[in-house]
Amino acid sequence: MTAQRETVQVDHDLFRAVYDSPASLPGRHRWTTPESDVRRLEKLLGMPARSIGAPLWVSGDEPDCPKCGRRVTWYDIVSSALSGLHDKHMIATVILGDRKYVNTEIPDAIAGVRCSDCHTAIDGLRSFKCHNWAYAFEALEAVRERMAGGPVPA
Repeated sequence: MTAQRETVQVDHDLFRAVYDSPASLPGRHRWTTPESDVRRLEKLLGMPARSIGAPLWVSGDEPDCPKCGRRVTWYDIVSSALSGLHDKHMIATVILGDRKYVNTEIPDAIAGVRCSDCHTAIDGLRSFKCHNWAYAFEALEAVRERMAGGPVPA
């Protein structure tokens, strides 16, 4: 294990063996992103409604924003990441794609996350993952096209 942050693609069987259980997530608390934030996330990314159907897990030392008390979710992580770290298509591919990625570092706090409501820095988030095992590649391409302003599927 390295001390440096590195993300590597792993095969499906290894990913499931290590990450299938929410108990594998580091941190004192584990929770899922509520449906309302999943729908907000789709809008933020420009995805068609109901594109995301898998649970979006988060774990950390404290689940709520220390200032406003909002439950921290994938929405906060993604909205923070869109401010210069990652683009919408890459994030959509991670959420909906068939490739699985893991970070190889010791689970330090995820840097740069801010509460989407009050913009307070969030410390102590340790991990986030999506249990999406069978999203069809063709469907992913249709979502990407729609995100890019393409035609709405019939």
